[in-house]
Amino acid sequence: MVGESKLDPGAVLTVPDWNVTVTLAEPTFHIARSLLAPWGWLRRTDYFNVAVMKVTDPADFLRQFAAAIEETPGILNAMSHVVPLEHVFAFKDAPEFEAKLRKIILSYAPRLTGKSFHVRLRRRGLKGIISTPEEERFLDDLLLEALAAAGTPGHISFEDPEYVLLIETVGGGGGVALWTREDLKRYPFLGAA
Repeated sequence: MVGESKLDPGAVLTVPDWNVTVTLAEPTFHIARSLLAPWGWLRRTDYFNVAVMKVTDPADFLRQFAAAIEETPGILNAMSHVVPLEHVFAFKDAPEFEAKLRKIILSYAPRLTGKSFHVRLRRRGLKGIISTPEEERFLDDLLLEALAAAGTPGHISFEDPEYVLLIETVGGGGGVALWTREDLKRYPFLGAA
């Protein structure tokens, strides 16, 4: 659950112009930018070792990036996590974050019927505004209630779940993706387990 603090009350909201977050292994920004250039322009953020980029098709990028790693495994020396996101959104305060995220999260409920899952939040910024463990529990409970109400209960699991719903925030922007157990094994650079 989120607090009532605002990020920037005068901020003009636009959908983030990124749909991939990249966590750099060390100060390797220029190397990572060069390696990711075939798919988009990597940009710095205000957060240490966190960068973002926009790709045309996140699913296609995921497959192509994985193939590039197979050909050149050293690519991951510059990056620890590379996460394409299915949904991105902007928010100006904690209640708006929660409202937008609630709608997106509930859209995944049909895929989670009778499945094991958990929500993982990687929060950059929002210190004192959003509590990561509290928000994860709130969203887990929200999905469990929706699944139970539909007569198709799921359950929370942190040990080899069938799905992980990953949320990434960078300042006043957020992104969400749902990853299967197989995705997490096939693409360890997602780092969502």
